[in-house]
Amino acid sequence: MAVCETHKELYKELDQFIEKVKDKPGILIAVLHKAQEIFGWLPQEVQEYIAEKLGVPVSEVYGVVTFYNFFATKPKGKNQIKICLGTACYVKGADRVMEHFLEELGVQAEEVTPDGLFSVHPVRCLGACSMAPVVLVGEKDFYGKVTPDMVSKIIAAYRRGGRNE
Repeated sequence: MAVCETHKELYKELDQFIEKVKDKPGILIAVLHKAQEIFGWLPQEVQEYIAEKLGVPVSEVYGVVTFYNFFATKPKGKNQIKICLGTACYVKGADRVMEHFLEELGVQAEEVTPDGLFSVHPVRCLGACSMAPVVLVGEKDFYGKVTPDMVSKIIAAYRRGGRNE
């Protein structure tokens, strides 16, 4: 399989990882995780490359990628903003919070901003109902009792490079 010139270094890094783990059983998920870490998501060509390198059918790779929700088949922003739309959050205004994020960033849900910094993702539950409505940025920055007025400040903090308390 021909490797895209602009991503040659990324594929090289993936090859190095595969070389380290290739003799271990059941490595597909580990390789997919590493590929997503390297590329930021798992486009079709990366899935095909992995299938070829591991000697498994592309359908098997695709099946695993689409089965587990932690694998992304579309690009995501550097800062993924997850907005809980579960019942408790929705009742307390999460829909309005979501609208403000989308409006301020100028994107639709699941879309990446042109600068690649943000994407907004509706989720069903973040397990923090007592703090509703809840927003999670990245994997660990929780914001509770979020109001539409807080959206600009949250976005500004990540434009500066991270969360400010």
